[in-house]
Amino acid sequence: MIRNPYHFHDSSLSGLLNCKKDVFYRFMSNPKIDWRKLVYHLNMQLWSKIKVRSEHKENTTCLIVDDTDYPKTGRRFEYIGRVHSHVQHRSILGFKALFLVITDGTSQMILDFALLGEKGRKGNFGMSAKELKDRFTKPRDEQDALQERINEYTASKISLMIDMIKRAIGKGVKFRYVLADSWFACKDIIRFVRSRHMKCDYLGMIKIGESGRTKYHFERKDFTAPALIKLLSKRKRRKYNRKLRCYYMVADVVFADTKVRLFFVKRSKNAAWNGLITTDTTLDFLCAYKIYAQRWALEVIFKEAKGLLGLGKCQANNFASQIAATSLTALQYNILSLVKRFAAYETMGKLFEKVSKDSLELSIIERIWGTLQELIIAIANLFGLADEDIYDVMINRSEEMNHICDIYKLKLAS
Repeated sequence: MIRNPYHFHDSSLSGLLNCKKDVFYRFMSNPKIDWRKLVYHLNMQLWSKIKVRSEHKENTTCLIVDDTDYPKTGRRFEYIGRVHSHVQHRSILGFKALFLVITDGTSQMILDFALLGEKGRKGNFGMSAKELKDRFTKPRDEQDALQERINEYTASKISLMIDMIKRAIGKGVKFRYVLADSWFACKDIIRFVRSRHMKCDYLGMIKIGESGRTKYHFERKDFTAPALIKLLSKRKRRKYNRKLRCYYMVADVVFADTKVRLFFVKRSKNAAWNGLITTDTTLDFLCAYKIYAQRWALEVIFKEAKGLLGLGKCQANNFASQIAATSLTALQYNILSLVKRFAAYETMGKLFEKVSKDSLELSIIERIWGTLQELIIAIANLFGLADEDIYDVMINRSEEMNHICDIYKLKLAS
């Protein structure tokens, strides 16, 4: 309940530590603290409390990867630059934050993250020579834990995603699927997921457009997604799912030397096609659709962590402070998620499971599914919009859609 270090000295908790705000700021800017190791150590203890629950074993555990914007107003932050915002569809001043989250359909926890920049075509991070010179700089020791974060700043999202998943596996994290949006659907990711000794698969969106260049090998020929859709439609492979009220087609193809299954889906006859890809060729359409719906738990995490916990709002110039602030916010969210699960989502024992089933609060995925499904169907049928675009507008830009989406329901869900 203390807004920032400045208010600590005047709070009722000031007696715990005989210090003022500067001690906290020095702690946050300490480059020797290995925040990734600390966050993982505490997260594994929190997640172990969930794994022992019988309810956890009945759900599908997934890793979710996605990025979000860290907009900033000052130009003197260390490593500040301009990045492209997919939400605002323009270049903004700030950082990109890539997150790895684990979910079992009821609770979700932030496992790992990285702060990134984009060099741009000229390699100047979208900054002028004067702006680059005025940025905060500080001599760094190569042995400091912060150096790993600095090296990640200019790395590609694909390589960082692979490193994060490897790190999670090394920490003993067990999961069934890796979920991501269309940006991460590439050959490197598919090959990596299938090369794991543990049983796991990839499930994510693919890009579909008239100019789509990604090719899939089908019946001894290579097809782009639009060409494959035309072929399947011509062969009358289109089916209708009454439960989801949508049309879909399924095709088993070869991509990145791996057998994968493609799902093409649209809400109405005149709507645009969307696509899903998975390395699990035994997965049917309905299961794939519901599992992929868990990916939107991460969008709600971004919304709630930014609005209630100050994610990405740190104003310290020091890059180490930015890492520390994000790490502390991740721990706050994970602890609150654990408390919420035990307080609302689950019973204390199997004996009362049937009695309390109807009275338990709905989990976050069930809330999203129930609250948004009818709206998505109605809007998609009327305007022929893509599901991905509608979810993006309702969750990421809810301020513009207050007359459609009651954001209070999403806050309850998290």
